Amino acid sequence: LSPGAKMGCFTFIKVMMILFNLAIFLSGGALLGVGIWVKVDGESFLKLFGTLSSSVLQVVNVAYLLIVIGAILLVIGFLGCYGAQKESKCLLMMFFSVVLIIFIAEVAAAVVALVFTGLAETLLTGLVTPLLKEKYGMNDTFTQIWDLTMTEVHCCGLNNYTDFDNSYFSEKYHGYPKQCCGTENPCNSTYLPFWGMLCPGSWGITTSCHSHPCGCLVQGCFKQILEEIRTNAGVAGGVAAGIAALEIAAMAVSMYLYCHLDEK
Repeated sequence: LSPGAKMGCFTFIKVMMILFNLAIFLSGGALLGVGIWVKVDGESFLKLFGTLSSSVLQVVNVAYLLIVIGAILLVIGFLGCYGAQKESKCLLMMFFSVVLIIFIAEVAAAVVALVFTGLAETLLTGLVTPLLKEKYGMNDTFTQIWDLTMTEVHCCGLNNYTDFDNSYFSEKYHGYPKQCCGTENPCNSTYLPFWGMLCPGSWGITTSCHSHPCGCLVQGCFKQILEEIRTNAGVAGGVAAGIAALEIAAMAVSMYLYCHLDEK
């Protein structure tokens, strides 16, 4: 290519880099602002977005999540946009390094999720089951989160209804959460195996689950969530591949600008 063509190509890529990272910067600022708003004044947020947002906030502290994601996007957007605008090798290399670290972390998380699913189940069982026995029915927030999870996912406990054996809830109410028996009450050790014998599988634990007062409702939430993830693996994989492609493209562009600054 002629020097003029090379210069034009460099300028085009530089402008695209600036615009792309400016969009990332503004998106990060918006997410950060919403996160701070939810954290500082959650009531007005709930009034604006209704009961659905209340359910979401019960499951995950979305304020902190938005703040963290927004801050990361702000940093990435600033480094990329300002680095390209000022043609700063230092900022471009920092941008490349940050995106590379995030990319490696995502790949590592994906590998761990795929390879160590069994280990994750063991760790979660060791951590969550004692909490279920101790706090379910005693701590209102903890109980609401698990009630919502078990109702929406159609499951019972982390592994199955035995997670509530000898728990605070079972000792106080002499039974299990109503989600473990569908919509029926009372839910006790006699009622559970009765429904299990009417359904495929042993003790109501089936391989395919559906909203029904027996069978899969005795199955734990961990397996149910894994089943949902596998069902939507195609969409999740496509989104992950798209994000990875954008990150690789961003690193390639930043490195192109870095390497060609001296040739201007």
